[in-house]
Amino acid sequence: MMPVLATRPMPAARVCLDGTPQASVARVPNACSSCGLRSMCLPCGIRGEDLAEVEGVVYSRRRVVRGDNLYRAGDPFHALYAVRTGFFKSFVLTDDGRTQVTGFQMPGDMIGLDGIEDDRHQQHVEALENAEVCVMPYAELERSATHIPRLQRGLHRMMSREIVREQGLMLLLGTMRADARVAAFLLNLSQRFADRGYSAREFNLRMSREEMGSYLGLKLETVSRAISRFQDLKLICAQHRYIRLEDVDGLRAQMERS
Repeated sequence: MMPVLATRPMPAARVCLDGTPQASVARVPNACSSCGLRSMCLPCGIRGEDLAEVEGVVYSRRRVVRGDNLYRAGDPFHALYAVRTGFFKSFVLTDDGRTQVTGFQMPGDMIGLDGIEDDRHQQHVEALENAEVCVMPYAELERSATHIPRLQRGLHRMMSREIVREQGLMLLLGTMRADARVAAFLLNLSQRFADRGYSAREFNLRMSREEMGSYLGLKLETVSRAISRFQDLKLICAQHRYIRLEDVDGLRAQMERS
């Protein structure tokens, strides 16, 4: 895991650019150059004076306690957030009051792109465990991106990643049977862990079965049955939220049987 740099609390009486009381944030000098997730974040490939400028845009770190919201639908959009530690879920509330999970964010992911179009966030984002994000005021990012081409490409890459994610979700919900959706979800999560230097075979699910089902368009019971079948087929070992992938090729075969 990455070392957490020492920080000094801000005075509680003032408010940050993203509307957060400064009591929950801390100024972070030179954070990007020492961050283990730099290769997945906006500063990827940026060096020298340009990196120093980008580090100046990383205004603060903000800690979010499990169960608290990073922001809510309708909140004014001021900043993008790079996940440094912890897990989040994004969701919307339907007209009949149901919660529809739209994504799960982990270290290295960018949160907040939903607010760019209308200057207001379109969904809720909640911490699934104690987490920390880097706050990047969007106005400063835009200003720096005009003369740092790699930063501009990084912003475009983040937006493209979000488009690809939404297309993948549409494919899951539109064409795959239930078992294939669960297999695809586990394989995708495995790859995301591997990309961040963690084990691709063993991991803990930060989300509940119900939250997973909401994301996949499945009922809780359907998700539980799929996981039980995968265990019976010796494709995975599952104990509560602990998952070990025993047969990756077998899981892929389940996904491809859609």
